[in-house]
Amino acid sequence: MLTAHTIKILQSLDKKKFRQKYNLFLVEGNKIISELPQSNYKIKEIFSTDPERLVLKDISGIPISESELKKISFLQNPKDSVAVCFLDDKKDFEEKDFQIVLDGIQDPGNLGTIIRLADWFGIEQIVCSEDTVDFYNPKVIQATMGSFTRVNIVYKNLPEYLSETRNQNIGTDMTGENIYSFKKPERINLILGNEGNGMRSETEKFLTESISIPRFGKSQSTESLNVSMAAGIILGQLFRVEG
Repeated sequence: MLTAHTIKILQSLDKKKFRQKYNLFLVEGNKIISELPQSNYKIKEIFSTDPERLVLKDISGIPISESELKKISFLQNPKDSVAVCFLDDKKDFEEKDFQIVLDGIQDPGNLGTIIRLADWFGIEQIVCSEDTVDFYNPKVIQATMGSFTRVNIVYKNLPEYLSETRNQNIGTDMTGENIYSFKKPERINLILGNEGNGMRSETEKFLTESISIPRFGKSQSTESLNVSMAAGIILGQLFRVEG
């Protein structure tokens, strides 16, 4: 049975200041939880409505009721288990040949989807501006569907980092080179800007080149693509197999 104190702490983990205060974040659902042992994330405890279905080495689920699960879950339709994990804020940073760089992404769903895309395309690292949404946000973690365990996400002062990188800084812009004719450089930072305002001027000045996704439809009602949709299109093209 969960104590009122424990419930209060777990409920507070939807806010960054409390995740940092307690050094904890939540992972929900047996499928994603089962991927944690193969990652660097350490599990503190697991609460489950059916502990026998969650088979993890060296850790057993603590039985709770459906009503208790609803109290600690951040999902509209709570899943079977909730894992309480320790933050991993001492991440090593080593520049990769292909990285996604995020400049002020604010929507948790967008960040989660971009992390999932990075995992799909084998991109090992995402560099985020310091004001990008916290990837330990429960909505981000859920949207990654477990991909956060395989992609290193680091937060940096972007202008400082982009001025020192060995990679070519490639950004997105409506007037940039057509993505379907663009040739991927050997070392690349693919920079994606904020959902509403795009890339900041202090980021743009470090760009080597800009790329764009051409519009083929005739309708003008669609002004722009969602940033995670754009990321998927660009990555699919950059990783295409040359004939």
